[in-house]
Amino acid sequence: MLENSLSQLEGLVRTLVEENRVLLSANAQLATELASFKEENETLQLSALEQDDQQSATLARIQALVALASGENSRSPISS
Repeated sequence: MLENSLSQLEGLVRTLVEENRVLLSANAQLATELASFKEENETLQLSALEQDDQQSATLARIQALVALASGENSRSPISS
């Protein structure tokens, strides 16, 4: 009976060790993927910030052109 119990215990330990190995491998793969996704996310955030800056600069230029055009129109003889 003791031999049977020890054999069962050995089988369970082998199973647990194998499952642990599989889980460690999956965990390592997920950690690698997570690092890659974090890097991609950072790149996308920087790109979004750059686009926001460009849009702000474009908006300022458009507003300056509109202000310039409005100022010229108010001084033109046609609108007087």
